[in-house]
Amino acid sequence: MPRTLRTATWGGVLLLSLLTACGGGSDHNTPAASSALPGAQALEAGAPQATGNTATDTYNWFNFRRRQAGAPSVARNDALDLAAQGHSNYQQQNVVITHDQRAGNPGFTGATLPDRLKAVGYSFTRAGEVLVATGNPQGGAPAEALLAAIFHRFIVLEPRFKEVGLGAATVPDGYTYVTADFAANGLAAALAPGSVIVYPFAGQQRIATTFYSDREAPDPVPDRDAVGYPVSVQAGLQSTLAVDSFTIAPHGLAPLAVQLLTNPLNSEVPASAAAIIPLEILAPATTYDVQFVGRADGRPVSQSWSFTTQ
Repeated sequence: MPRTLRTATWGGVLLLSLLTACGGGSDHNTPAASSALPGAQALEAGAPQATGNTATDTYNWFNFRRRQAGAPSVARNDALDLAAQGHSNYQQQNVVITHDQRAGNPGFTGATLPDRLKAVGYSFTRAGEVLVATGNPQGGAPAEALLAAIFHRFIVLEPRFKEVGLGAATVPDGYTYVTADFAANGLAAALAPGSVIVYPFAGQQRIATTFYSDREAPDPVPDRDAVGYPVSVQAGLQSTLAVDSFTIAPHGLAPLAVQLLTNPLNSEVPASAAAIIPLEILAPATTYDVQFVGRADGRPVSQSWSFTTQ
């Protein structure tokens, strides 16, 4: 079960010099929820076999879910691995989960993600970092926890990210600090014009019924804690996604009440994405129908799909 998760994104703009700006960089303390029971994950067709190496297993699970959702796989990069492992080591040595390091502390490798990427010689156009401190570092569990947390999911499934680095470090008899640094050097289109990625993806099974909103900061549903599993649509960085309607309903029944997350109403949501969070816990072993109508860069988008809870 994850203790806490955090996420941040950075973008570089080349003007007269390289300007690095933080976008969606608030910290997030996120739920102990996953989209599949740990025992059920291994039963999924095509699921990667666990190696016992947390960084490798998390990487493999990210790509497994990205491919299922229609996003291109990310390549593992040695320099990004070095940056991510260094940051996991810093968190483990200081027993803290944070995107920022403090000079003089044990394991210091750079104050911010851009600093750490520069230190390992990695150039980037956009980069995003997600973190989890978890008591269950086995198999796909860390990746599932990050996918369940809506603000983290936007980074994990971002189609324009091309590379990733993973690191993991464990406190004796305690949590494992997992760091994932996603990046792209150049933002070539990764999806066809007007295409989007949805999650849970069409036909996905064993989706968690519950998302604990109070464990994510800023809280995506401020007036309650236990809500339904988030549903998201995203195009790609530099795209703009507009929502005309976005609903979820038990098959054959009326739509549920939801919290809609869009940009600019919520600055943690990229302009290329949107999400809904059911305001009540989902029913177990139930099929839910989702409908999205909107525009991606002005092109009409209409998606209807279903998933089933565990």
